[in-house]
Amino acid sequence: MNITKRIFPIVVVMVVVCGILIADDQCYACHSGMGDTPSQKFAKDIHFKKGISCAACHGGNATSDDMDIAMSKKEGYTGVPRGDAISSACSQCHSSAETMKRYGSTLPTDQWDELQKSVHAKTSFTGKEHIAQCTTCHGSHGIVSAQSPSSPVYPLNVTKLCSQCHSDAKFMRSYNPSLPIDQMEKYKTSVHGMKHVKGDVKVAECASCHGSHGIRSVNDTRSSIYPANLPSTCAKCHSDQGYMKGYNIPVDQFEKYQKSVHGQALMVKKDLSAPACNDCHGNHGAVPPGVQSISKVCGTCHALNAELFSASPHKKAFDKKNLPECETCHSNHEILHATDELVGISGKAVCIRCHSESENTKGFYVAKTMRMLIDSLTDQQLSAEKLIADAEQKGMEVTEAKFKLRDAHQARLQSRTLVHSFDEGKFRDVVSSGIIVAEFVQGEALRSIDEYYFRRKGLGVTTFIITFLVISLFLYIRKIESKK
Repeated sequence: MNITKRIFPIVVVMVVVCGILIADDQCYACHSGMGDTPSQKFAKDIHFKKGISCAACHGGNATSDDMDIAMSKKEGYTGVPRGDAISSACSQCHSSAETMKRYGSTLPTDQWDELQKSVHAKTSFTGKEHIAQCTTCHGSHGIVSAQSPSSPVYPLNVTKLCSQCHSDAKFMRSYNPSLPIDQMEKYKTSVHGMKHVKGDVKVAECASCHGSHGIRSVNDTRSSIYPANLPSTCAKCHSDQGYMKGYNIPVDQFEKYQKSVHGQALMVKKDLSAPACNDCHGNHGAVPPGVQSISKVCGTCHALNAELFSASPHKKAFDKKNLPECETCHSNHEILHATDELVGISGKAVCIRCHSESENTKGFYVAKTMRMLIDSLTDQQLSAEKLIADAEQKGMEVTEAKFKLRDAHQARLQSRTLVHSFDEGKFRDVVSSGIIVAEFVQGEALRSIDEYYFRRKGLGVTTFIITFLVISLFLYIRKIESKK
């Protein structure tokens, strides 16, 4: 009985307050009385819960129960906003920090500005409005917080929302026929997509990578998916130890990638042809390459290396031991610049991981021979370069020999590719051709240097003779003049 006495006044007050709110908003009172769909949805709308009336978007006098007055243009009635007027109406509050603070909102106030810079702000095919408005994604009368599972922009609903347009071939053809429309289908096959279907709200969805209001073209340098920016975008999740906890994967991929030959080329040298995360893992259908598919993925760029390895004796051995082909020797994220040190039997060589003098000996001696040949070519090439530089510094014409030396350099590059065949005979042929060129250039450089000294000695002798003749002539002339 006591509890009832305490609760009853509170209930009465709540009913009275709600009655006042409904009575004040005559637009809602009338429409809810008719039971129309907009008013039923609006009852669950976050704006309704914050006491915002219909007139805030539609204009008019919400306090009057006279339809002519309530919907009078003199009272500011605009009716149903169309086209860009929709987003403009939203921005009146959502772009005002003061207004948003008054309603207790911590939402950013730059969504409208960001939307106008996005790809969705391009003119629609009607030529009268932007491609997307605020209501396109958030809905109109039933707008709820993005944190609510019923919101179309809730993480588990975003992919379905985006695919309504991006999976529609006819619709997308109106804007960009080259854009694929199978992103959603690919996403379902990805690690992200499979976890997403199971209700994991942490995995990446469309907005995680592309952004929300400020979505830009992949060719825009400010885009989060611009090739040079993509590794940093992936790292927002994959380098966050706390966020990735529970997924049992390392969080140092980005750190390693930055040091790799690929990372340095893309992020430092800005070489957009260098691979980013999506080039190896895929983008919408992102899945780590399997043991058997790694070489195929690497082979999309390193085609000749992959072809040589497939025909090599290592192919069968790697398959037998279930070893990933390229990754076994070169690693995955931290792929360093390939140097001659990787080949041979030294401490830094990868060959000795499997080969030794007592185990897999054939490969051990092949690796040893290959390294000896590489070192020999390197020494001969460096010697030729020094001699050419010396001759050139002395002013000798060595352009042809210098050009010829490129063949030795090319042989050295070919040897680094041919090492993937692990065929000693073919490798020796290529390296030997480079050594022959280097020796020939050395000979040409030495002849040029010898000619320089020969010319120098000849010039000295000639200068002496000419000087002797000049002095003799001078003395002879003086003798003749003294007789006169």
